[in-house]
Amino acid sequence: MALGRKQIKQGIVVSDRSDKTIVVKVERQFIHPLYKKTVRRHKKFMAHDEQNEAETGDVVQIREHRPMSARKNWILHKIVEKRK
Repeated sequence: MALGRKQIKQGIVVSDRSDKTIVVKVERQFIHPLYKKTVRRHKKFMAHDEQNEAETGDVVQIREHRPMSARKNWILHKIVEKRK
């Protein structure tokens, strides 16, 4: 049985208040099929951060993982850019 690749998303950390958990806002852009305008949509994902190394404002990559709680099934993959 071949397992598929884990999906990776990039976004900005909007909350790091919880212990070992971060909330990441992932934004995507697409062209509206009828009006041909650029539309921006975002979604928030809860991700596991074992060492509490990510802070609010950091740009991070998160990777799919097995469910760790009811809403948390992503894990911190790497920190792309630290907050200035």
